[in-house]
Amino acid sequence: MLTALLDNVALQIMLVGALVGIASTLVGTFLVLRGTSMLSDAIGHSIVFGIVIVWLITHQQSGPVQILGAALAGVLTVFLTELLVSTRRVKKDAAIGLVFPVLFSIGVLLLNLYARDVHIDTHTVLLGEIGFVWLDTVTLGDYRVPRSLLSMGAMTLLNAAFVVLFFKELKLATFDEALAKALGLAPGLLFYGLLLLTSGTAVAAFDAVGAVLFVAFVIVPPSTAYLLTDRLWLMFLYGIAVSIASSVSGYALAVAWDVSIGGMMAVMTGVFLMLAFLAGPRYGVVAQLLRRRGQRRHNEIRTLAVHLYHHEGGPEQGVENVIRALREHLRWDAAKAARVVQRGSDQRLILREGEALRLTSQGREMAREILDPSGRSSA
Repeated sequence: MLTALLDNVALQIMLVGALVGIASTLVGTFLVLRGTSMLSDAIGHSIVFGIVIVWLITHQQSGPVQILGAALAGVLTVFLTELLVSTRRVKKDAAIGLVFPVLFSIGVLLLNLYARDVHIDTHTVLLGEIGFVWLDTVTLGDYRVPRSLLSMGAMTLLNAAFVVLFFKELKLATFDEALAKALGLAPGLLFYGLLLLTSGTAVAAFDAVGAVLFVAFVIVPPSTAYLLTDRLWLMFLYGIAVSIASSVSGYALAVAWDVSIGGMMAVMTGVFLMLAFLAGPRYGVVAQLLRRRGQRRHNEIRTLAVHLYHHEGGPEQGVENVIRALREHLRWDAAKAARVVQRGSDQRLILREGEALRLTSQGREMAREILDPSGRSSA
C-alpha cells in the first residue's frame, strides 16, 4: 500500500492537501467560534518575519528551528494585537490589520536587504506549489517520502492530540471564558497554545500549499460546518469532510481545466461553503425561506380563525363569515382567500358551507388560545 501511494503522484498531492485541510480545521474551528478566524491570515503572513529572523540568526532555511521561529512570530502577532486592543483605542479587527502588515513588510524588507541570494521566496511562502510536493522527498528506509507528507502528517496528529486532550477545556474557554477562568482553567494559556499550533501548521503548510490556501482551509471548512450543525464534535467531522472533498475535487478539476491546483482547492472550499449557505438544513437560505413561508401560511390561518371567532354567533355572522368578506376586510384577493380557506379546511379548522365559513371545535380552540394565551377565558 505504501509503495502504491509513493508511486502515485496524484494521490500524494491530494493527500497532502487533505492533511493541510484536516490540520487547519482542527485549530480553525475554535478560531471561527471565537470570532478570531482572521488571526490565521495575520499569522499566515507574519511567519515571513519569523523565517527571515531565524535565517539571520542561524542561517538555516528549513528544519525545526525554522518552524519554531515562524510559530513564535505568529504568537508575537497575536500578542501585539492583544496589546493594542488592551489600550481600548482600537478594536480587534483594526489591531489585526495594523500588526500583521507591519511584521510582513519588515520580513520582506529584511529578506531583500540581507537575504537576496538565499532561496526564501515570498511568492512561494504565500502561494506555494502543491503540484511539486512529490519532488521534495526524504529517505526513510527503502522509501522516498515527500517531506510535506511527513510534516503535515505530524502537525495533523499533534493538532488532533491537543484537541482530544483538552476538548472540554477548549470548549468551555470558547463558549464561556468567564466560567473557565473561575474554574481555574487558564483560557488565555489554552488560546495561546491553540495559536502556537496554528502558527506551526501554517509553517508546515506554506512550503507545500502556501499561506493563502492555508488560510482558506483554516476558515472556510469550519465556517461551512458551522452552517450545518450546532454540535462541536460534528463541526470537526463536517469540516474534515469538506477539507478532503475540496482537495480531491480541486485536484480533479485543476487537472481537467489545466489551472492552479492549490487555487482550485481553495475555490472548492468556497463552493462547499456556498452550498451550505444555500441548502443547509437549518441555516441555509432555502431552509429559512421555507420556514418563513410555512410561518406566513400558519399566520394566515390563525388570522382567519380569529376573524371567524370574533364574529361567530353575532348578528353580523352571515355577512362577515363568508369568503367575500375576507377580500374586503382582510384585503386578500380571491385566489389567496380560496387557498387559505382550503388549507384551513384540510387541517380541520374550518368548515365551508357554500360561501359561509364556520370554525370547527379545533379551530375555535386555536382562536381562543390566540386571543387569550393565559387561558383565563376558559377558567
